Amino acid sequence: MAFAQSMGMPGMSMPKPKPPPQTGTKEPVAKPEAGAKQGDGATAPQGSAKQRASMPSSGMSQPMNGMPMPSGAHEMSMTGALGPYSASRESSGTSWQPDTSEPMGSMSMSGDWMLMTHGVLNLVADHQSGPRGGDKAFVSGMLMGMATHPLGRGSVEFRAMVSPDPLMGPQGYPLLLASGETANGRTPLVDRQHPHDFFMELSGSVSQTIAPKISLFLYGGLPGEPAFGPPSFMHREAIMDSPEAPITHHWLDSTHITFGVLTAGLVFDRVKVEVSRFNAREPDQHRWNIETGPLDSTSVRLSWNPSRTLALQGSWGYLKDPEQLEPGVNQKRLSASALWANEVAPGWKAAATLAWGRKTLHGHHDDAVAAEGSLKHAEWTLFGRAEMVENRELLGLEQDSQSFRVGKVSLGAIRDFRIADRFAVGLGGLLSLNFVPDALAPLYGGHNPTGVMGFVRLKLI
Repeated sequence: MAFAQSMGMPGMSMPKPKPPPQTGTKEPVAKPEAGAKQGDGATAPQGSAKQRASMPSSGMSQPMNGMPMPSGAHEMSMTGALGPYSASRESSGTSWQPDTSEPMGSMSMSGDWMLMTHGVLNLVADHQSGPRGGDKAFVSGMLMGMATHPLGRGSVEFRAMVSPDPLMGPQGYPLLLASGETANGRTPLVDRQHPHDFFMELSGSVSQTIAPKISLFLYGGLPGEPAFGPPSFMHREAIMDSPEAPITHHWLDSTHITFGVLTAGLVFDRVKVEVSRFNAREPDQHRWNIETGPLDSTSVRLSWNPSRTLALQGSWGYLKDPEQLEPGVNQKRLSASALWANEVAPGWKAAATLAWGRKTLHGHHDDAVAAEGSLKHAEWTLFGRAEMVENRELLGLEQDSQSFRVGKVSLGAIRDFRIADRFAVGLGGLLSLNFVPDALAPLYGGHNPTGVMGFVRLKLI
């Protein structure tokens, strides 16, 4: 099994197969710990980190996005940072994704420390049509690092993730039908996507395997991601190649940057139960700093991976005072999602997401649904997203604001070119079609305003 996702998000590299020993030499073999089953990815970690990192794969399939994919990755003995299962199951924060999710990035060893890095930098030209649209060129992306070390029958892991998003300015970029957060601390951002904070994650976790398929873990971050919702959108394989944020962001996964979170969890084979206490206040308009606040909000998440290709979750959250512009207003949120990923033909990889979220505040229930998909072959990736949101922020934040049901469909493609051993440049574009009701059509210049993005991507592979 790939250790690629010990970083906690897709985009981490698989260890390269170790070359066969020369004639007359013997390869050292790590002895498995008591109770470990040979070939079973759901066992306790074996040997040192360096010994586990050098486990050979069973062969390589055709490359995807310039990155060779191990055809027998699930048979390798790499385990996750939070439990005795395939490391490729781990995504952002403590969330799960399918074991078959695509790895990429770069890995190295320093003694018994396994070090992993991944980075994406997008240069985007954005055009959103209509009176509420606009034009902007901006940079977005992230740089992530992870360090993992064996600890007893488990591991300790540290992660850091930063973003260039604050460079785009406090008002972010034009994105029709998006809403959430503020640029100046006084007015809400509407029809714009806010920039993420420079510090997206500074976290640590510790886990211990207490039985062959059972583990306990603790995770904390400032910032970090509580146990709520699916993996954050920039880490979901089905849509991670798109530079466009979803308009469902503040229903599904906006808690992925939380300035203060503690999570405790229990893993039993393919099932995980976890509880978080966290500071639910959205990041303010100051994007370069680290904020603090009381851990007075709660979330609970149940995750189940019934097969290697499918990851399911359901979660509940109580968010105390989350919105800077609505002090004293609490929210309840619900979420359910299914993530799927698999090779559909030799050299062809597909991934899909179906997610639902509900916000309850002021006595109102507002729902959002997102469906995402991607198809990859060699250096090409096609991706798309369809969304529906019940949004009562498009005309302001008043308590009795009307809820408008709006929708959006986006389709795009990117072609990657390897320029060095660990770097690739991609050229891509996407087209979005928005759907607004009669009451909003005059404000948007019609029922179907459009959006177009062209982008160049530099990626660490």
